[in-house]
Amino acid sequence: MTASDPVQVPREHIVAGNWKMVGSRSANATLLAGFGGMDRGSATVVLCPPATYLGDVARAIDGSGIALGAQDCSAHDSGAYTGEIAARMLADVGCAFTIVGHSERRAMHGEGDALVATKAVRAIAAGLRPIVCVGETPEEHDAGQAFDVVERQLAAVLDALAGDAAGARTIVVAYEPVWAIGTGKTATPEQAQEVHARIRAQLVAAELASVPVLYGGSVKPDNASALFAQPDIDGGLVGGASLKAADFAAICRAAG
Repeated sequence: MTASDPVQVPREHIVAGNWKMVGSRSANATLLAGFGGMDRGSATVVLCPPATYLGDVARAIDGSGIALGAQDCSAHDSGAYTGEIAARMLADVGCAFTIVGHSERRAMHGEGDALVATKAVRAIAAGLRPIVCVGETPEEHDAGQAFDVVERQLAAVLDALAGDAAGARTIVVAYEPVWAIGTGKTATPEQAQEVHARIRAQLVAAELASVPVLYGGSVKPDNASALFAQPDIDGGLVGGASLKAADFAAICRAAG
């Protein structure tokens, strides 16, 4: 069975806004007030603010149907790990999701596949849904290694969850071509779909056909519809555009 087979499994459409290290209490309040009053469509919407603002955002979105997510979690459950935040702590303040393995964490903090897999396991154990990021660097892209890199990164997580079928079904995968993050460049819908189809085939082989796969790489209102129209793209992991209420709402509507 491949992602192109006629049998289709219903999949959740998700748009997650990664605010990265941007924001202030006043700016966040303004953004949330604007976004909260807009038509967001029917997709699941997740907001991932910096950890210092999780409590503020949790209170602001309470009862709105918007889910709270973290940008990362520790690979440890507790202990002498100054500066780290355990997945169970994120759940305790209202998070339902957490990003793991974002390309910036991999590149700037040296996070490898094994560590990302451990974080995903910790997240699931705490009741969080990990948004597992995979993607190739510009050098790997130019060398034609995109498929190999993405499959290796995802395999590490799937292998770590091999004994937890129920937990594995809660994951979300986000394909983020590193060459298209923060650069203004975007993979064409066809390029993105090609990689998403390979990810889908890998998930189908692991009996995880219902797992959503998001695209993350300079998603904007003017390209969201074309990207989300692809058969294996179930939404987006959105960076800069998630900090503009009207733009983010438009992207959410495009997803469902």
